[in-house]
Amino acid sequence: MTQTLLVELLTEELPPKALDKLGAAFAAGIVNGLKSRDFLDAGSVATAYATPRRLAVSITCVRAGSPDKSIREKVLPVSVALDAAGNASAPLAKKLAALGFPGVTVGELERAADGKADSFFYTYTAPGSALHVGLQAALDDAVAKLPIPKLMSYQRPDGATVQFVRPAHRLVALHGTSTVPLAVLGLSSGIATLGHRFLSDGDISITDADSYAATLEVKGKVIVSVSARKEKIRAALQDKAGDDLVLMPEALLDEVAALVEWPVVYECNFEHAFLSVPQECLILTMQTNQKYFALTDRHGKLRSRFLIVSNLETADPQHIIGGNERVVRPRLSDAKFFFEQDKKKTLESRLPLLANVVYHNKLGTQAERSARVAALARNIAHMLGYDSALAERGALLAKADLLTDMVGEFPELQGIMGTYYARHDGEHEEIALAASEHYQPRFAGDALPATNTGTVVALADKLETLVGIWSIGLQPTGDKDPFALRRHALGVLRMLLEKRLPLSISSLLAGAAGLFAARPGFKDPSIEVTVFMLERLRGILRERGFSPNEVEAVLAQNPDRLDDIVQRLDAVKAFAELPESESLAAANKRITNILKKTELAIGAVSESLFQEAAERELFAAIGRVQPEADAAFARGDFTGTLKTLAQLRDGVDAFFNGVMVMADDAALRNNRLALLSSLHAMMNRVADISKLAA
Repeated sequence: MTQTLLVELLTEELPPKALDKLGAAFAAGIVNGLKSRDFLDAGSVATAYATPRRLAVSITCVRAGSPDKSIREKVLPVSVALDAAGNASAPLAKKLAALGFPGVTVGELERAADGKADSFFYTYTAPGSALHVGLQAALDDAVAKLPIPKLMSYQRPDGATVQFVRPAHRLVALHGTSTVPLAVLGLSSGIATLGHRFLSDGDISITDADSYAATLEVKGKVIVSVSARKEKIRAALQDKAGDDLVLMPEALLDEVAALVEWPVVYECNFEHAFLSVPQECLILTMQTNQKYFALTDRHGKLRSRFLIVSNLETADPQHIIGGNERVVRPRLSDAKFFFEQDKKKTLESRLPLLANVVYHNKLGTQAERSARVAALARNIAHMLGYDSALAERGALLAKADLLTDMVGEFPELQGIMGTYYARHDGEHEEIALAASEHYQPRFAGDALPATNTGTVVALADKLETLVGIWSIGLQPTGDKDPFALRRHALGVLRMLLEKRLPLSISSLLAGAAGLFAARPGFKDPSIEVTVFMLERLRGILRERGFSPNEVEAVLAQNPDRLDDIVQRLDAVKAFAELPESESLAAANKRITNILKKTELAIGAVSESLFQEAAERELFAAIGRVQPEADAAFARGDFTGTLKTLAQLRDGVDAFFNGVMVMADDAALRNNRLALLSSLHAMMNRVADISKLAA
């Protein structure tokens, strides 16, 4: 018979940032331990619970005892087990005794092939074990392997010292309605636990495992499920926000859910005067330091009211509200002070101080880096026809906010504060926006820079990082990428792709490499970086729904510009759906292989050398299709260019069926190769369609 099993470990308040991992590991350790010992049915379902004061797991369909098991044990090779006369040897008797079968005779052993020699095996039935035995072992393993960030030493009432994440006080273990006798951390199991530290009173008895969560919620004012608490908080925040929008990052929700057992949301306010400070500063200090939830209007403008999640439910929460309002005021005052002090110095006046900030000991200071980025930004802006002066100044000022008090206190605001301070200094709007936009995209799916200057500075910043860091041997290895070069490469590729910038990758990397040419021992990594970027490009294009073959068809041509690569892929996808595509792709692959084997230079096609009707017809077909294909290609209609090739299928098939390309006559052979070469050039202008062949 199977029943639900419950195990709960009651503790002092657990570290909130580790709670989710601790709860999952505690549950997984017990589940895996019981599963490996055959106590769980195939349909067993485990539910992990975790609150600030407890770790628990509930598992359905748990057996009271594990079943007996038939075990086939290898004893010894026959050559060792028997002596020369064929009798049991002393090593055999010793081995059987060690295995716990001292009375077993040779006749009771099974002789069977074991690789190249025979061995003796003994099959026996191992009796199952009681649940308390298997669960004790599983619990010990689970507790020992918890991902505890830092152990705490404490004394039990009997004076013994225990090490655990926090002092443990109670252990509950129930199988159905029966207590499972266990011991861990000096605690013995029972049915009594505690509810909310302030909202419940005295012991709470868990009468059966299935009622655990409901009993604690009703009698103990504790919601034991992390996800349930989180969703209750989310719903309460949205309800309190009313017509406003509540800013609730998932990480903040996770942390707050790990701080409370009975979440209650209250509304607080701060002085309206603080709204003169950039709202990003206020939001960050409320979220980071106080775990508060900021509110904005429907247009994203910060409100002077905010929401808190308390662990106390009371009819008169004014003391809670007032206390939190008093606590947040100094934080907001600090932010206001930093902002006002920073505005007293322009960003330009801070630039010389960047010479005191080391970027990397092999690549110089932030001042040197800013100069490199500015030079590259100016060059890229010139190539695109943008304002070079704006790009250069935007790049020079982009890192100046690193020296401000606000960014020193909140590094997450770098770039954002640069935009505010540049506007205060009267800089051009694009220069101001470049301070924040040059960090974009910061992560997958993030917005790209919206302005021309921001785009150019972002490209320059990322390219300088890629080339510079790679050149000193700090390229990504495995899962290690301390300078986020993968993210920088993806950012460059997304800007080139999505903005359809007419820039060549080789020119961009050459420009970046030129900035470091004067540094002693510099080795240009452009080739390696190009390969690295193309690998990232493959991933981007596949994520957009293009098949690996379609992607390879375009990338096989080693594109240096990406402004039309998506259009080429769309064309390849459309071509692949044509009934003629399979035959033409296979023919193109055959042509590619033939031309690869040709060492001599291929001349022009001579009609006078044609001998077979099929080669004349193919030549004529190419002549008819070529102008149409050229016109489509010239106007950027890659789909139309490839679709014209469908008209050639019959001629190509007939050619390969009736013409010997590698004829003995050299002139004839070279003429046919020239015909195939002209066909190959026309077929592969958009992409290498041979990559579509299966």
